[in-house]
Amino acid sequence: MEPRTLLLFTATILPLICTPGPDMLFVASQSMSGGSAAGLRSTAGVCLGYVIHSALAALGIAAIVTASPLLFEALRWIGITYLVYLAYGLIRSALSEGKLKLSNAATTGQLKQGFLTALLNPKGMMIYFAILPQFLHQGSSIPLQATILSAIFVFWCGTVYTILSLAVGWIGGRGAFSDRRRKIVEGGAGGLLVIAAGLMAAR
Repeated sequence: MEPRTLLLFTATILPLICTPGPDMLFVASQSMSGGSAAGLRSTAGVCLGYVIHSALAALGIAAIVTASPLLFEALRWIGITYLVYLAYGLIRSALSEGKLKLSNAATTGQLKQGFLTALLNPKGMMIYFAILPQFLHQGSSIPLQATILSAIFVFWCGTVYTILSLAVGWIGGRGAFSDRRRKIVEGGAGGLLVIAAGLMAAR
């Protein structure tokens, strides 16, 4: 795959990964309650969950492309529409009041809990099917391309959540998710997704 495609894919998924959601809040809460080690175990579990999502997405997208290029194109536009929808939700949330709540649940079984958090998160699978098709080229092996992109997604999830685990574990969660920071992250992520959707539509 071309480096430009990989860079654009990274630029598209990073805002989503960095936006507070179930996975991030779970990792942060475990890091705050049990320290960085608990957060790192949670991160490993989340990444394992997304490996399962990756495999399912790679097989599903490959089957769709093989069955009907027209259906694949329809899936691409559904994905663009979904990105716009996500951007709208993030921007609207950034303009609203309300702080994020971190749970102080017991820090046991973080690996299993993290795995289930990612695996049972329907948004995770939808993001795969919304974003991956935008970066696939029918001239090459679709399963291979999907696997490479999925591996990049899991890598960045692991990287971001590892940094989060270390940071929250070190500072004890104080001020890590203030309302002001939430608004900045969500507003910025929403704007980047609008740009990404526009670039994809123009392909």
